[in-house]
Amino acid sequence: MASIKFNNVVKSYGDVNIIKGLDLDILDKEFMVLVGPSGCGKSTTLRMIAGLEEITSGELSIGDRVVNAVHPKDRDVAMVFQSYALYPHMTVRENIAFGLKLRKMPKEDIDRLVNEAAETLGMAHLLDRKPKALSGGQRQRVALGRAIVRKPSVFLFDEPLSNLDAELRVQMRAEIGKLQKRLGITSVYVTHDQVEAMTMGDRIAVLHDGELRQVGSPLELYDTPANIFVAQFIGTPNMNMIEMNVSDDGKTLSCDAVSLEASAEWQAAVSEKKGSKIMVGIRPEHIRGDDEHEWTDGTAKISGVVDIVETLGHEVVVYLIVKGLEEKVIAKMDAHKSPKPGDEVVMDIHLGKLHMFDPETENRLATA
Repeated sequence: MASIKFNNVVKSYGDVNIIKGLDLDILDKEFMVLVGPSGCGKSTTLRMIAGLEEITSGELSIGDRVVNAVHPKDRDVAMVFQSYALYPHMTVRENIAFGLKLRKMPKEDIDRLVNEAAETLGMAHLLDRKPKALSGGQRQRVALGRAIVRKPSVFLFDEPLSNLDAELRVQMRAEIGKLQKRLGITSVYVTHDQVEAMTMGDRIAVLHDGELRQVGSPLELYDTPANIFVAQFIGTPNMNMIEMNVSDDGKTLSCDAVSLEASAEWQAAVSEKKGSKIMVGIRPEHIRGDDEHEWTDGTAKISGVVDIVETLGHEVVVYLIVKGLEEKVIAKMDAHKSPKPGDEVVMDIHLGKLHMFDPETENRLATA
């Protein structure tokens, strides 16, 4: 078993707390993605698993063993860094084999493992080249090969694709995902790119300011974000957040710009907020033109003046200036029905896809 468990783990530098009491269970053979903005503590968390950062307090376990005081080389983990960290004077074969030579493994075993890794990664024809003769994607494969040959219990990835161009990133993240499933090795992957997190992870742990804000499958985070931070971090573009008043009977949510009818499910959730304010979240894909959807569970109208139009090919992202709202409302439209800046438009809000949060705690309101 190569499960990983953080039990109230704290990492501090003097008086500065980087990780503030992390509790997280990573399952055996799981692909866990740690995601969050720069400075949230995700790389520090990864480095604690690797043993490159000492734990201030709490317990970190790999399998059945507490590893707080275990040397990095004895943790049976392999790490792939953002920089490929290849030796320029060595061939691909020598780079992959380097760690095995340090362990004084027999040459025939080294050759077998290197050849197996090269075949797995589709780079057997590159073994005699040096790094300078490789593309960025090929160098990344060499770094992966160096980790694979060790046959570790845990793979650690620290933003390994951030140096690649957009097309190659898409290709490599698919290859890493397939490789992890084929090898069945517990993997922890750090990224600040939420699209990367959503497409790669079995589960995603969202970190912010050294705290775990939510952990769950990609769809769980998208469909039921636990708080405003996760709601706006997961999904592109960001979820719209509108402060609205709850009617005294709890059936209507309103502000100067729009009035919404709360579903029975949400009426129960906002029952304690009658006559006060809540934050209502609406994803851009749930604000559309009235002829661009087939929503049958209720809609509400919102109107505004087009400020910015971003063309994505299959659709456009439209930023609306809405009277009474400080923030622009983001919507999506069919690319062939794209409005122009300055146009006045009326859009439909999908009432079946609302998200509601307490404005004080910023936590999601609980539904029955």
